Amino acid sequence: MQYLDTHTFNLQTPVKTASEHKPKVLILYGSLRVNSISKKVAIEAGNILTYMGAEVRYFNPQGLPIFDHGESAEHPKVLELRDLVTWSEAQVWSSPELHGNMSAALKNQIDWIPLSIGAVRPTQGKVLAVMQVSGGSQSFNAVNNMRILGRWMRMLTIPNQSSVAKAYNEFNDDGSMKASNYRDRVVDVMEELMRFTYLTRDNKDFLVDRYSERKAQVTPQKEIPPAMADILEQKTPSVETKQMSCC
Repeated sequence: MQYLDTHTFNLQTPVKTASEHKPKVLILYGSLRVNSISKKVAIEAGNILTYMGAEVRYFNPQGLPIFDHGESAEHPKVLELRDLVTWSEAQVWSSPELHGNMSAALKNQIDWIPLSIGAVRPTQGKVLAVMQVSGGSQSFNAVNNMRILGRWMRMLTIPNQSSVAKAYNEFNDDGSMKASNYRDRVVDVMEELMRFTYLTRDNKDFLVDRYSERKAQVTPQKEIPPAMADILEQKTPSVETKQMSCC
């Protein structure tokens, strides 16, 4: 293993003074409908988190432009979303299942969150919980695909998740969830999210520190390849990058 001789691996959790502020949780929901059920379960989750001691903020996707590879990066809704993501220590994603997947409205929000904004990685090492609602029988397609997204965004996605079947039957007239096993699961998921947030928020940089990236820091930086242009923030994409973008 001689190629590792020049590298140091810090594998012990650093000793830090624990943060005392309330956990900062951002909630994203994947529907533009006024009477959205995925929004209702998101609000239920937010109320539970607030009761447990979190500071909760929501992002309303209404008015967010369709992802256009940075052309609308200065749009107020894009800036609002990115500011909230940077502020957060944990996130909850709630989506209806549409055609066996998360909604376009939810995916569009994630697409607008780059892996890097300058020196800041807005999602890396932050805790994530995923939830979905279905109009029919219970399914896990949307939450499974959101897990893939969470991993791609380098988030710490918790093991538990929520999937509410025939969700139109599960809410009271005031928008709150009826007493049921589904509501119990939402409480379980939020409880687990809070625990993971307390455990990891002061050590998120330690948990996602990578050998390959440390190695890259001591080698000359190459020009960003066109394939990365869509996930790394660029204020003014070059003409060449625009032409060579894959999609």
